[in-house]
Amino acid sequence: MLDLFTRPGPCPCCEPAALSRREVFAGLGALACTALMPGSAKAVALPPVRRLRVTRVPTEDSFDGIYFQNGKYNREALHKLDWVFRDLSAAEVTPMDPRLFDVLSAVAERLDTDESFQISSGYRTPEHNASTARRARVVSTVSLHMSGMAADFRLPGRDGRGVARTAAQMQMGGVGYYREGFVHLDCGPPRRW
Repeated sequence: MLDLFTRPGPCPCCEPAALSRREVFAGLGALACTALMPGSAKAVALPPVRRLRVTRVPTEDSFDGIYFQNGKYNREALHKLDWVFRDLSAAEVTPMDPRLFDVLSAVAERLDTDESFQISSGYRTPEHNASTARRARVVSTVSLHMSGMAADFRLPGRDGRGVARTAAQMQMGGVGYYREGFVHLDCGPPRRW
């Protein structure tokens, strides 16, 4: 469930940062919208040990390991994941929201796959996102990619539509499917396109 009173700070393993008044109201609005959605988010039980397997296209940077155990996120693993999900166009790394990794891990578990997610887009700087939005109308100008909360990927050997359908049924965040076979997942409110 979305925690409205904390947000990812420089390190999600450390003390949570306090939210501004505007962020609290925005979070409450998102929660209210989610509660009104038919079949609103059902809790997905996350395992006590969470692992993830991702490869970044085209750099081939990868992560294959445990990022959460003993009740906390592994700081070193999160730093490695931040590197894999960095904005390649700006060569900029940002702390990703670890809930995104939870969504990816849960989807992999539900699909019963140990294939590596082939990540095409993770974090995007606002400048990179604006440039991409000008070229492709499917890119949001307020994309969660800019907050480190979203990823676009392919899963080898899996139909993208089937992956998106499974993820949408889990109601853990936003799910998009693009004609090119890419799937978008984020850890925002459940919605689909």
